[in-house]
Amino acid sequence: MQIRHLNLGDRPVFLAPMEDVTDAAFRLLCRQLGASMVYSEFVAADALVREIPSTLNKLTVSDEERPVVIQIYGKDPIAMRDAAQIVEERARPDVIDMNFGCPVKKIAGKGCGSGLLQNVPLLLDIARSVVQSVKTPVTAKTRLGWDSEHLIIETLAEQLQDTGIEALTIHGRTRAQMYNGEADWSLIRQVKANPRLHIPIIGNGDIASADDAHQRFEETGVDAVMVGRATFGRPWIFKEIYDRLHEAPLAVDNFIASDAPVLSTDWKLDVLKTQVLQSVARIDERRGILHVRRHLAASPIFKGIPDFKQLRIAMLRADTVDALFDIIETTRPLLHKD
Repeated sequence: MQIRHLNLGDRPVFLAPMEDVTDAAFRLLCRQLGASMVYSEFVAADALVREIPSTLNKLTVSDEERPVVIQIYGKDPIAMRDAAQIVEERARPDVIDMNFGCPVKKIAGKGCGSGLLQNVPLLLDIARSVVQSVKTPVTAKTRLGWDSEHLIIETLAEQLQDTGIEALTIHGRTRAQMYNGEADWSLIRQVKANPRLHIPIIGNGDIASADDAHQRFEETGVDAVMVGRATFGRPWIFKEIYDRLHEAPLAVDNFIASDAPVLSTDWKLDVLKTQVLQSVARIDERRGILHVRRHLAASPIFKGIPDFKQLRIAMLRADTVDALFDIIETTRPLLHKD
């Protein structure tokens, strides 16, 4: 798959943009573990234009995590144009993505994200404005439509292609569904099969395992798949998917400090500890732990531990690396019990 001159290989798998999740440290870890390309958190166009420090910080990109995408959102074509230019100048990302899919009320309710699915002419004006304002490849991410009565993605995909975007990601739900119910990949398959579309189509929604990713590639013919919530506490899902899709397993020994066999339970615990250390190194001990411990508490690796609730609470309360690692280490013998 290619986006202009960016070659992403065969059947690439991307880390989805997620607010308060896909910061630079997490993106780097996912790249090290097999993600073909990674996306930033949502970046508000208005806040970028006003040079809000916390928003500008989201433009921090390291060369090690490339190829990387900065995703922007907003409802004003001029603000989105100006924001794209700021992103291009300051972050120099490999791709700039436009968020036309976020369903949360504080974004969609203000006419941004998936809220623009109720105003397609404005959505297309924004896309044209951004594409024409930068030299960086521009892509878009959206949903099937506002609700089940307005499944507009087949027409919208052609309209977006006409604005000049160079790839389109489709989440297989409507805005009304939020994240409930099963993602519908049938419409994604129909979009990909449209002979008038020549841009890459990226499928998103309910990729929770290597088999899921393989199935979606086989059944829909999409050019890439994107993984979101399944990465919480499980960044190694990218290696699992890579190994399923390719003949040779991905080598990750250089990235994770562990003597345990790759993908073993002990290795996965060491990956989580690496995630903590990378987060702390990026910010500081207190805030780095705060940022990452939600991943630990949500990790499926701990599901087999009887009465994990108390350990989970302890993880969420830990405020030093030593305290957090002590808790993680107590799980090793519990996870090896028959």
